[in-house]
Amino acid sequence: MTVPPVAGPPPTDPAPAPRGGRRRRPDDEGGRGIVSPGEWRSPVAGTLLRLAHAVLLIGLLVVGLGPLLWLVKASLSHTQDTLRDPMALFPSGVDWANLATAWSEVHVDLYFFNSMALAAGSWLVQLVVATTGGYALAVLRPRYGPVLYWLVLSTLFVPAVVLLVPLYLTIIDPPLIGVSLVDSFWAVWLPAGANAFNVLLAKRFFDNLPREVFEAARIDGAGPLRVFWSVLLPMSRPILGVISVFAFVTAWKDFLWPLLVLRDPDIQPLSVRLPTLARSIELDVLLAALTISALIPVALFLVFQRTFLRSAGLSGALKG
Repeated sequence: MTVPPVAGPPPTDPAPAPRGGRRRRPDDEGGRGIVSPGEWRSPVAGTLLRLAHAVLLIGLLVVGLGPLLWLVKASLSHTQDTLRDPMALFPSGVDWANLATAWSEVHVDLYFFNSMALAAGSWLVQLVVATTGGYALAVLRPRYGPVLYWLVLSTLFVPAVVLLVPLYLTIIDPPLIGVSLVDSFWAVWLPAGANAFNVLLAKRFFDNLPREVFEAARIDGAGPLRVFWSVLLPMSRPILGVISVFAFVTAWKDFLWPLLVLRDPDIQPLSVRLPTLARSIELDVLLAALTISALIPVALFLVFQRTFLRSAGLSGALKG
């Protein structure tokens, strides 16, 4: 009795060649780029490429961090040392008293808290306007939504300098209120909300959120306000972080508008007072005050850097 042969697995066909007749080589598995994986593994080419990367990184660090590091160094140096040899590293020692003098005697503490109040109020107003405007355009989608979208977009093409005169006249005699907002923080907070870029940024992010979540919330009986507060905002933390950084830094460094509407020196921010004080205080104390003013945006970015970098391309939207 003969035993029938056992059928083995069917022969597998080789992987089809891509279009063009060339089979994929192992070097192609890492993806295509300007430099191939084979060139990276080459002793000469790989060494040159890594050296070029190191030189480029050092150059970017010098250009980006160099002025800030020099400012910190100069704020801790004596005035004569900075004028005599600006690039010397503490020839007469570190003078920590410059920071204390700038904070107390020059009243940087007062102007610092003014800047914090202006930046915090502007941040809150911009966040409310951006999220509600983006929610209306992207989620509620009224019948006239496309018209509103193009009207908001068209404001980006108007230079900000052109709007200074009509905006200033509005602040002097605001409609319905009848009381001038000059010399009040509201003169800075309210115009900050008219930021079309943040509204469009929020709308673009909300467009990528899954519609099924909002439909499910409506089926469960949630109204527009409940959907906005309990569904949309928890899903929008990445874009809220991006808008927060933009709003805070823009308000912190703003100079022209606070100079026009805040005439009382006691309520002016650092960005307005420091150029005025530069003519009456020592250079080292002025540099110390500038250091205090510059470190706040840097610290803010370091706190939100992960959220900011992860959401810069609007890639933080949930996928269905």
